[in-house]
Amino acid sequence: MDELSEYLRQQKAFKTHQPEEIKFINKLKLRQLTYPAGRILVKEGASSAQLYTLLDGWAYRYRTLKNGNRQILNFLLPGDLIGLQQNLLDNSDSSVQSLTPVTLCELDKNRLWSLYEHYPALAYDITWLCAQEERVVDDNLVNVGARSGLEKIAMLLLHLYKRYKSIYPTPGKSIPFPLTQQEIADSLGLSLAHTNKTLRKLEKLGLHSIGNNMLTIYDEKMLASLADYFYAPLKPRPLLC
Repeated sequence: MDELSEYLRQQKAFKTHQPEEIKFINKLKLRQLTYPAGRILVKEGASSAQLYTLLDGWAYRYRTLKNGNRQILNFLLPGDLIGLQQNLLDNSDSSVQSLTPVTLCELDKNRLWSLYEHYPALAYDITWLCAQEERVVDDNLVNVGARSGLEKIAMLLLHLYKRYKSIYPTPGKSIPFPLTQQEIADSLGLSLAHTNKTLRKLEKLGLHSIGNNMLTIYDEKMLASLADYFYAPLKPRPLLC
């Protein structure tokens, strides 16, 4: 077992698998890959996609319109699966791109159906992951459609902060934050100018700061109140790698 997957398995965010499940997961693994930031990992419209577990780094899933506008659907962090929806559907309806340099565990997608045939508990967990990703997209839709610009950004910052801390429960109030203002704007349906103005306004409230690719949250409760955000810890997730 490599160091990255071993570290993730030790975190409370991930489920402890049964020995037979671990043996099957080990058979799923093909190789470990590294890619730079900006690499297209899954291409929209592709009839076939590889299946990966993100082990290190950040990525995001998005759609692009004919006019060039982009909507970021969700951000992906270590432990998240990449390409599962594309392998369960006829083709890819979205793209996935690395936001930072990433390390991926490539999985044998041809064995995916064996999981459903012989390991129903693990298959249920994978289906649950798909449902949770859909829930994240639903939450983002509510965020985009029903919150003000200030509330939208407060929600996004706190959501990513909580997700990262669940994987890397290090002390302190700061996490790496590789998002540019353009990526924040594209995930929230805001203009770049509005995003910039709102971030500065939010920072003046003393609730957070962003600098040197780091996000610091000074007052989680106040930020959550501003965003009308309630964080319910997720049950431990399966880790395919």
